Formats: sequence, structure tokens, C-alpha cells
Amino acid sequence: MRPSVPALWHSLALASLLYVIKLNLRWDVARLVLKPEEYMSYGGHWKFLTFINLVLQAFFNGISLLADVFILMKKERIANFLLPFRDLLFGSLVFPGAAFVATAFWTIFSYDREMIFPKILDETVPVWMNHAMHTWIFPAVLIELCITPHHYPSKRKRLALLGIGCLSYISWLLQIYSVTGKWAYPIFNYLSPLSIAVFFLLCLGFAILYSNMGAFLCRMIWGDTVVILDSSMKKSK
Repeated sequence: MRPSVPALWHSLALASLLYVIKLNLRWDVARLVLKPEEYMSYGGHWKFLTFINLVLQAFFNGISLLADVFILMKKERIANFLLPFRDLLFGSLVFPGAAFVATAFWTIFSYDREMIFPKILDETVPVWMNHAMHTWIFPAVLIELCITPHHYPSKRKRLALLGIGCLSYISWLLQIYSVTGKWAYPIFNYLSPLSIAVFFLLCLGFAILYSNMGAFLCRMIWGDTVVILDSSMKKSK
């Protein structure tokens, strides 16, 4: 595939993500869920995994676009510096993050939307925005897998970074609750402490599953040898 195709894709993805992030910040979604003083003083939009995921996706596409530009300019030394970081980020956080946000959100939403996205948010967040944040993100990473060859990191590196990310966010949620007395997501108000612990373990399990699924799909699409910059690199087992 021509290098210009991934560059075009990453340009479009980055622009759309930045637009959604800008609107998300402007609409102050969190104000509808938390008291104003709590929203302003602790966490803001960074309470929500959806927002963190959007920022992560935008950062990834920015790095990818930068690498694409250097490849098009035939600056292979610089591109080779960026590509391992890009691929580690994608395999560890970007793909599993998008898959988890999409499936977890719509599963809980289908059961009882008040647990995850209260109806009051419809007054502020249009339907298309909801789908941009919680639906499109998953097809987007599947498209990324299909048009951009990735040298997936070793399973140990991939799951280590994923584990750090998951535990950091769980710690962040608990910190928010300890300071404000409110959960970032209404679903936790319906759960006992033991149920919350089980819920977190299930989420971690699904995140690992999605990370492994991304590695499997990459291998199915590109085979055991990924060609980047006209050099063959064997994927880590």
C-alpha cells in the first residue's frame, strides 16, 4: 500500500478526533453529573475513560501522521525512531482502549443507560456526538489495522503497559471518590464494594482479551512478517 494512504487516513482521523475533543470540552458534559465545585476542582473531563481514550487516539494518530510524513520524505532514520513507539502504543493501549470503551459503554447502556450515560445528557450531547465518542472509535482502529502495517510489541511489553494503564485509571477513579464522595460513573452507585472489585477485575480481563485480539487480527491481516520501510521485521511472539 502506498505510504500516502495511511497518511491521508491519519490526517482525517486526527482532525475528526480533535474536533470531537474540542466540542466535548466546550459542552462541559461533566457539569451535568457532578456539582460545579466538584467538577471545577477535581478531574473535570479527565474523570471519564471516554475522554481519556479520545485524547489517546488523537495522540496516536498524531504520532502516526508524523511518522507517515517522514516516510514520504524518505527520512527513514527518523521514522524508524517513531515506529516502535507508535506500535507499542497501538498494541498496548489504543486498540484495547477503543474496543473496551465501545463494548463496555453500549453493553451497560443497553441494560440501563442511567448507569453510564444518564438521559439528562441528551440535552447537551447530540446523538452523532455520542456515536463519535462511543461507537466510531472501534471501527476506526479496525480500519487502522487494515491499512497500516504494525510490528506488534512482545506480549510481555504489551500487557505490562496495558496493566499499568488499567491500574492507573482504577486508582484515579478511587481517588476521585475518596476526595469528592461521588463516583465518576453512576453504575458504581448500584454496586457493593465487593461487586466493584469484581467489576474492575472483569474490566481488566476484557482489556487483556482485546489486546490479544488486536495482535491476532494483525497477524491474520499482515501475516507473521510485517514489512515497514521495505525491511522485514519478525513479529514478537
